[in-house]
Amino acid sequence: MSTTRLFQPGANIAMKVPAAAFEATVAFYTETLGFRVESRDASSVVIDFGGKHLWIDRVETIEKAEVWLEVATHNLAAASSYLAAKGVERCDEVEALPDGMAAFWIKNPAAVVHLVTETAS
Repeated sequence: MSTTRLFQPGANIAMKVPAAAFEATVAFYTETLGFRVESRDASSVVIDFGGKHLWIDRVETIEKAEVWLEVATHNLAAASSYLAAKGVERCDEVEALPDGMAAFWIKNPAAVVHLVTETAS
């Protein structure tokens, strides 16, 4: 199976930020760099990041920021099988997904978290 047909970059980038740095990080992107806020709530801000969505998420349980990426596929079952055959283990425990969301979590060899989501073909 060709990986170029199975995977493509997703539209979302998540930055998991320690609670103490959340407001300053948001201000950096919105005030210092002047990027537009798409949506905001108490624990998450979504910023227009050049056609991508940069999610800045407040996380109480971390001390250092992490960047998580989205990878899209048109066939989630085939993607899961392919990744398993390549020795890539799922790590669905990193964060609960909304009920009914067609997606799962993996990490690359450097421990960067990726959300693998199913999109329309």
